[in-house]
Amino acid sequence: MRIGELATRTGVPARMLRYYEEQGLITPRRLANGYREYDERLVLRVRKIRGLLDSGIPTRIIGDMLPCLDGTQATIVADPDPELRALLVEQREKMTERISFLEQNRDALTRYIEAMDAAQGHR
Repeated sequence: MRIGELATRTGVPARMLRYYEEQGLITPRRLANGYREYDERLVLRVRKIRGLLDSGIPTRIIGDMLPCLDGTQATIVADPDPELRALLVEQREKMTERISFLEQNRDALTRYIEAMDAAQGHR
């Protein structure tokens, strides 16, 4: 797919996708005419990258985390930084809290939809 389609499918502007490429976070194939060709698997990767960025994780760390994103190989950390670890633990806790709120909101929506369905059935 071309960059415009990847941008549409992920909600990430083409300019940002080019930045991800510069940072080594995604790697499109290059066609003979020089155009970028993006694999289907990059749709999910871009969404994961966006989520990590939205959580405050910098691109340099995301680059190190790529094996974890794909789940294809073991992650090896050569020189663990205690401050970075503390930051990542904090970010993980914030994500867990947001997930909990999202689950509560989803459940509330489900209950409301069920109530609407029940009301509609009693007309």
